[in-house]
Amino acid sequence: MSKTITCDVAVLGGGPGGYTAAFRAADLGKQVVLIEKEERIGGVCLNEGCIPSKTLLHAAEVIAEAREAEAYGLKYSAPEINIEKLREKKADIVTKLTGGLAGLAKARKVEILRGFGRFTGKRLLVVEGEGGITSVAFEKAIIAVGSSPMELPFLPKDARIWDSADALALPFIPARLAVLGGGIIGLEMAQVYASLGSKVTIIEMLGQIIPAADADLVRPLAAKLKKTYEAVLTSTKLTGVEAGKHSLKISLEGEKAPASIEADALLVAVGRRPNTADMGFEDIGVKTDGKGFIQVNERMETDVPGIHAVGDAVGNPMLAHKAVHEGKTAAESASGLKSAFTPMSIPSVAYTDPEIAWVGYTEKQAKSEGVSYEKGSFPWGASGRALSADKDYGTTKALFDTGSGRIIGAGIVGARAGDLIAEAALAIEMGADAEDIGGTVHAHPTFAETLAFAAESAAGTITDALPSRKSKIS
Repeated sequence: MSKTITCDVAVLGGGPGGYTAAFRAADLGKQVVLIEKEERIGGVCLNEGCIPSKTLLHAAEVIAEAREAEAYGLKYSAPEINIEKLREKKADIVTKLTGGLAGLAKARKVEILRGFGRFTGKRLLVVEGEGGITSVAFEKAIIAVGSSPMELPFLPKDARIWDSADALALPFIPARLAVLGGGIIGLEMAQVYASLGSKVTIIEMLGQIIPAADADLVRPLAAKLKKTYEAVLTSTKLTGVEAGKHSLKISLEGEKAPASIEADALLVAVGRRPNTADMGFEDIGVKTDGKGFIQVNERMETDVPGIHAVGDAVGNPMLAHKAVHEGKTAAESASGLKSAFTPMSIPSVAYTDPEIAWVGYTEKQAKSEGVSYEKGSFPWGASGRALSADKDYGTTKALFDTGSGRIIGAGIVGARAGDLIAEAALAIEMGADAEDIGGTVHAHPTFAETLAFAAESAAGTITDALPSRKSKIS
């Protein structure tokens, strides 16, 4: 059975970038068809990424806080972990959010067409679903097909070798878990399983975990993991895996790494790839680079007039909040508005314990590009709020351009760093300088005031610590 439908805007993919684009286009008066191959919209983020992982990380945080409360004279017995109940809680939260999105789509009269879509013309998509084949004739299209975990072809096929979606499903709690990849995804899942009782080994090919972040931000986390995990092996390469009856034998290569380790499960978290293969792009002239990312301009337009692309499919950083803003831009551009995606910065967050967040220039990026900057840094050991919460291992730093004095970057390691980084992102977007931030009255005692202290440190006006030197900010 086949049929044909028409619309103003066809959105291919129902993740954060896709559903945002669909909803915004509908709000602008367009007739929208949203094509999604999975049962529920929301994409990886809502169904098997951001939201499920943060649910499990909250459980891990509760376990850690109960254990650490002994320092305050509060001793709890070891938790009894009901894995099935934890799975149900995760599923309930996902269902609420995806159900909410379905309700928003219905209220906006966005038609959701379930199936795998492929371009067969510059104004035509063919969707294969359970109900047969549907041809979608459109005026404008927005590609939001997302990404998938990278696979290593030399690894054996074994149920104990997981990608991030497998790990989030909580198939079982391995006594020993090896995590290949010391980036954000690998470390977040390692934290979940460590809290549930797994002995964890991290295997990272580069010289530090979370390679994109500055070393000083990573240091407190690395120090903690080395004390609590079986091992954190940096500058280490995985060369092979032998799937035995009772365990996985993982062969390693590195100066300080053992020749092999045994594990009951292996999580492979070595990055993601765009889902842009076999979509018909080459047939209609949508260009991709050597890694499969779609090439777009600031209006999220591809080389084919009328076809836009957003999210993971257009390149790094592969972050849901980036995709959302790109989705709005694409919808507005497709609707004839003068809209462009030109952010001054995009924040990144590792929801580890402690959290690590950064936005704008990192120090290593500024140095590599020859950007002259003044750094202001405030140690949380001098923060009343951090000390009272036993979180004094944190640090807040901010980078200011020595010429203009404006903030160009910031980094935080510590409790709720992912929430705190928002002020720095806004300051960068608004062109604030050290005086603007330091002169803004912050509530005391809070974690948030540490950004003001970092700005005062850079400006040479700090009184809550000794000024390190005379500021070079003009």
